Amino acid sequence: MMHWSINTLPSPPYVELGVHSLSGLLWTLLLLFLWHCYRVGSDLPIPGHAHAGKLKSGSRRSMMSRSGICAGTKCSARSKLSRGDQMTPFISMETEEDEEQGQGYLTPVLSHALFPAQASAEAKKLYAALQEYAKRYSWVGMGRIHKGLREQVKLSDHCAIQKPHLFFLPDVPSVPFFPRDAHRHDIEVLEANYPVILDEFKAVYQRGIDSKHGWTCLGPKAQAVFPLYSAGVSVAANCRSCPCTYRTLLSLRTFISSNSLGSAGFWLLGPGATLGSSYGPTNTRLRCHLGLQTPPLCELVVGGEPQCWSEGHCLLVDDSFLHTVSHKGAPDAGPRVILSVDLWHPNVAAAERQALDFMFSPDL
Repeated sequence: MMHWSINTLPSPPYVELGVHSLSGLLWTLLLLFLWHCYRVGSDLPIPGHAHAGKLKSGSRRSMMSRSGICAGTKCSARSKLSRGDQMTPFISMETEEDEEQGQGYLTPVLSHALFPAQASAEAKKLYAALQEYAKRYSWVGMGRIHKGLREQVKLSDHCAIQKPHLFFLPDVPSVPFFPRDAHRHDIEVLEANYPVILDEFKAVYQRGIDSKHGWTCLGPKAQAVFPLYSAGVSVAANCRSCPCTYRTLLSLRTFISSNSLGSAGFWLLGPGATLGSSYGPTNTRLRCHLGLQTPPLCELVVGGEPQCWSEGHCLLVDDSFLHTVSHKGAPDAGPRVILSVDLWHPNVAAAERQALDFMFSPDL
C-alpha cells in the first residue's frame, strides 16, 4: 500500500495562475483535509484482526453473539455449528476473572460447555429446562436462576441454618419468620375464610383418617395430611370435598399452584409427636400456616426461633431454614391441625416465577 507524506503533495499553483493568496490558502487546507482523511481511513482496524488487548472480554462476547465472528482456534471449532445453532441464545458460565471484573452472568455465548462438570443430574436437568424456557421466551431476568444452577454444587457449603436440598436462589434476603405485610392480601383472605375452612376440615376428619378417604399417613401418632394440592397438581377428589377451601386457594395472588414446589392441605400432628430437624426444598417459597386447631405446648422452631400457632391466624415461614415441629401436649389434647399453603417468596420476581413454573412443571 502506498503511503503519502505531506512533503510529496504538490504545492498549489496559485503563483503561476496569479490567484490571490486567499485562494491559495484554501487550496492548501483542502489538500491537508484530503490527506488527513486518507490517513484516518488507512489506520482503521480490519475486522477480525483487532488486537486482543484493545477489546474487553465483554466486547468480544458481544461481537460473537451478534455476528458469530470468532478469532483464533475458537473460530474453527465453532464454524462447525449449523446456522440454527449459531442463533441459539445460550447463556455462558462466567469465570472467576469475569466476576472480579464485574461482568454479568447473563452474557450470551454459543456454547454451554462450561456448565460445571461436577453438577448433579438434577442440576443439569434444571439447566436444560432453563435453556428451553429461554429459547421460547427470553433470558431477561434469569440472572439469579442461572447463577443458582451453576452454584448448586456448592449447596453443601451453605451455612447449616439454611440449606434447601433442591434449589437455592442466590441473593434472596430471608428470615425464618416473615411479617404479615409480606403477603397481606393472601393472609387476610385465608383468615377471613377461617370459619368455613375449619368446618370443611371437620367434615373430612370425621369420615376417618384413611387413604380411601383421601388422607396420607406420614407416620405414627396421627401424623397425616389431607392434600388439596400436591407438587403443583390439584387432588380433584379432595378439592370436591372442600369446595370453599379450594376456591379460597384459587383466590390467592401468590399461591404456587403450577409447579412441583407448591402444595396445600390440612396437616395433622398428634400429641407426643416431634418432627426432626429438616430443610425444605427451596428458598423461593414461603409456607403459610393457618392455625385451625392448636392445643397448648405445640411449637414450631425455624432457624433457632420458636413460634406457636394461633387459631384463625397465619404464620409465614421460610422452611428452607432448619426447622422442627413438636406437639408436647397431653394425650387427650387432640391433634394440632393447620392449613399449610405454599406462597411465592416476595423477593422472587414475576419473570423468575414464570421460569420456575416452567422448570419445575409437573409435566417435565
